[in-house]
Amino acid sequence: MKLLNAPVLVTGAAGFIGSALVKKLIVSGETVIGLDNINDYYDMKLKYDRLESIKRNSKKDLDRFIFKKLSIEEKDSLEEIFINYKPEVVVNLAAQAGVRYSIKNPYSYIQSNLIGFCNVLEACRKIKVKNFIYASSSSVYGGNKNIPFSEEFQLDHPLNIYAASKKSNELLAHSYSNIYEIPTTGLRFFTVYGPWGRPDMAPMIFTKSILEDKSIHIYNFGKMKRDFTYIDDIVESVFRCCFKPATPDKNFNFYNPDSSKSFAPYRIFNVGNSNPIELFSFISILEKKLGKSAKKILKPIPKADVEVTYAECSKLEKWVNFKPQTSLEIGIDNFIKWYKRYYFKDKL
Repeated sequence: MKLLNAPVLVTGAAGFIGSALVKKLIVSGETVIGLDNINDYYDMKLKYDRLESIKRNSKKDLDRFIFKKLSIEEKDSLEEIFINYKPEVVVNLAAQAGVRYSIKNPYSYIQSNLIGFCNVLEACRKIKVKNFIYASSSSVYGGNKNIPFSEEFQLDHPLNIYAASKKSNELLAHSYSNIYEIPTTGLRFFTVYGPWGRPDMAPMIFTKSILEDKSIHIYNFGKMKRDFTYIDDIVESVFRCCFKPATPDKNFNFYNPDSSKSFAPYRIFNVGNSNPIELFSFISILEKKLGKSAKKILKPIPKADVEVTYAECSKLEKWVNFKPQTSLEIGIDNFIKWYKRYYFKDKL
């Protein structure tokens, strides 16, 4: 792909997806401005180690990575960075994540996912960014029972505050696309896993507990299904969208609207593996790879959780000629190899 004429600005650059995307962009020849506030929602050391990993991965091209410790809630400082570096493409991955955490800490989601997101949109408006890409979530499908999940579905029944904040992002983005003609692309990620993953997500929680002989809670009595999507597939999807800004749909049907596109330069895509698997099966693969059995505690499904996630990704494939496809066996194998190297390097 042809190199961009200006830097790519990535928020959440020390995060799971953000750090992997930064590596991909730098290796591909792009200059990257990375922002992250390194908050303590989970292990800060892991975030700093991801940044070190970027440096190790990009030794020859390290002059093309500029990192700024900053929260997107800091409006004036954020706008100053935009004005100074004038990015052509902005990828917003900074957010307060987590479904269950949103029940106890709703205001952190309002601050980061709404106010912070609006600050990023305003900064994009002021320098007339050519392409804005942001992380949405499969959580927006909420109480929907139709599967696989299609971007065309109307989504008015979120099950938790996190989902509501992500759907709000999509609505705000559409408004800015319409009024200011900013091309915006929302990517609904489906249960991302892999090396450098988040400690608050099931793969890390389950792996840690199995290795430490601790019990794991399995909700919906193991009948929950998740569309686990490998990190490299997520990053490739975001990367390709960096080179293809959203465009208006010239044939948009105002009487039967498709929620995935618009008369404005606005697009929404699912990014998933299109292969949902029961938690019992996922844990079984982990047990096999780790050579240890899990101590399982079966529990009912929490009100904030969805039973099944299942991505229909034909729109993404058509848009960027790519479809996530890493098998769970390969993905988990790569994840466990990294996990053991990272957490047990002194014992290996």
